[in-house]
Amino acid sequence: MPLIEVHEDWLAQVQEEILEPTRRIIDPHHHFFAQAGEFPHYDLPKLRADTASHGVQQTVYLQCWEGYREDGPEAFKPVGETQWVDAIAAEARKQPGSVQIGAIMGTADLRLGGLVNEVLDAHLGASSLFRGIRQIAAWDASDALFSMPDIHDANLYEDRAFRAGFGVLADLGLVFDAYQYHTQLPSLTALARAFPQVPIVLNHLGTPLGVGPYAGRREEIFGQWSRDLAAAASCPNMTIKLGGLVMPWNGFGFETHAKPPSSDEFVAAQARYYHYAIEQFGPSRCMFESNFPVDKCAVSYAVLWNAFKKMAARYTEAEKDDLFYGTAARVYRLQPR
Repeated sequence: MPLIEVHEDWLAQVQEEILEPTRRIIDPHHHFFAQAGEFPHYDLPKLRADTASHGVQQTVYLQCWEGYREDGPEAFKPVGETQWVDAIAAEARKQPGSVQIGAIMGTADLRLGGLVNEVLDAHLGASSLFRGIRQIAAWDASDALFSMPDIHDANLYEDRAFRAGFGVLADLGLVFDAYQYHTQLPSLTALARAFPQVPIVLNHLGTPLGVGPYAGRREEIFGQWSRDLAAAASCPNMTIKLGGLVMPWNGFGFETHAKPPSSDEFVAAQARYYHYAIEQFGPSRCMFESNFPVDKCAVSYAVLWNAFKKMAARYTEAEKDDLFYGTAARVYRLQPR
């Protein structure tokens, strides 16, 4: 995985007036990183500073292998992440006027067999904010792309052991967040059809790739992505997060420019992906996401959400409220603040 770097001085070159500053917003996808490594350090004060620009009310934390238990059974170590974020959420509640962490998505290996129930129960016991898990399936044969180290092909979501554990999510009323590349969308659609009772959230617009063997093929890939996304949208148990397309492997290259993009430049480059997804899923099954601090390598929070608001201008007020707030509130069962 390429190193993700954030350069605040570079981002500060583009300043914009905040559009629709009173619109209510839930950011349904961000991370915390305890220290800089492959990803930049990101903590509660940094989240507060970023989200304050648009007055974001609540967020959903997504697993990123932080805060794991250092000892005990291997299968239960990810429960430490839920405990770690629960403590951060408690700290956030000490400032009730600032952004609050409304839900936590942890992780577990659904291939654990009989242990799956125990691990999920441990997550539920660790925080009342726990809503489900994300188990990433990202894999590609090319060395130019990150592949999960514990899988060996593109078919995790079709694996028999994985599916046996996946069924437990329905029994516990939990959500599944899915992250894979656009080439793997059909396997996710097959999973959604096999388990219509499990709510599935497709991350990052399905991640249409643009580097390595996918570089220079944007129109071809857009066509394949469009067809496979339409099939995914036919599954009523699936919703989609609108964002995450400025990561380096998407190939837009904003992070390499002399200046970061303005909201108009962002819209010009990416709006067709967003509008197509909204057309297929409908606003009530779509939610804008920041994917911070990962997407902060290419765009500031203020500019990103200005771009979202510009793209949303064509929709009705009720549809906008779903895109910015309602869908996330329903899927992750967030309490009004």
